[in-house]
Amino acid sequence: MTKDAETNGHNFKREMLAALPNLRAFAISLIRSRDRADDLVQDTIMKAWAKQESYQPGTNMRAWLVTILRNEFYSQIRKSGREVQDTDGAYTSRLSVPPEQHGSVDLHDFRQALEKLPDDQREAILLIGASGFAYEEAAEICGCPVGTIKSRVSRARMRLQELLGIESENEFGPDAQTTAVTAAVSMR
Repeated sequence: MTKDAETNGHNFKREMLAALPNLRAFAISLIRSRDRADDLVQDTIMKAWAKQESYQPGTNMRAWLVTILRNEFYSQIRKSGREVQDTDGAYTSRLSVPPEQHGSVDLHDFRQALEKLPDDQREAILLIGASGFAYEEAAEICGCPVGTIKSRVSRARMRLQELLGIESENEFGPDAQTTAVTAAVSMR
């Protein structure tokens, strides 16, 4: 390190330390909490120290530091708007999600059952159920009457229920035990 660099580093440190009382007072006026103001000043000093090569010697050190502090303050405000305060874990403990493995197994079973359908029924149910086409559109795509598409979809649904062993609509989604557990957790 050259003598000039040492002198500049020493002057930078001295000017920064001299600005601390004003910087702290400004931080307290922004935040109105001494502890949080001290944290803000510390963050400001750390950023200033890391970026000291961008400071122009001979310019106003206090103004430079106040600008950094102000920018840091507004960054923290923006960040806090996206965060949820949950210091005691109450919010987190109420969050629950059904286990994913049941859905994966159900999807696998459904795909296997879908493969067992005749081609015309599989095509019809995929056009109506998965792709969201209207019966008329599906009929046009398949080149057959609308009644034929409706019949194919109906037969495909009944065959899928049979293949999957589904007897009522209550059998869709998480099982009763999983639903009870997730409901109990979210009630806390």
